Amino acid sequence: MKIGIGCDHAGLELKNEILLLLKDLGFECVDFGTDSPQAVDYPDFGEKVSEAVSSGRIERGILICGTGIGMSIVANKFPHVRASLCNELFTAKMSRLHNDANILVLGGRIVGKDLAKEIVRTWISTPFEGERHCLRLKKINFIEDRLKKK
Repeated sequence: MKIGIGCDHAGLELKNEILLLLKDLGFECVDFGTDSPQAVDYPDFGEKVSEAVSSGRIERGILICGTGIGMSIVANKFPHVRASLCNELFTAKMSRLHNDANILVLGGRIVGKDLAKEIVRTWISTPFEGERHCLRLKKINFIEDRLKKK
């Protein structure tokens, strides 16, 4: 699986930790930046990862900003992106089981690196449950398609 990762300056340290984890787990990673502690605008990096997931160039993405809220807002603007802000294990698991989330969002100033790594492990390893949840995702896709036509 190819995983894209992006962050702003507030998520840089955590992004680097997660990149090492993903590589250790054998995943192919695409680093969309930032690579500097200099202040940057999170939408610039959220857009890069979200567009790659939306277009199908990568299967999943991870976004990190200070709280995760801004990146979540950006990511969920893209068609077929289901970004979930998860700062603990239960939501990480449920975002995959019930929502087939394809972008994980973390708050770099909210969650510590050890917990963040466990969240990533949980999110990566949890499959989509399918069945009754497929109908709900189809409804979300219908809403997206209807709004695109406006």
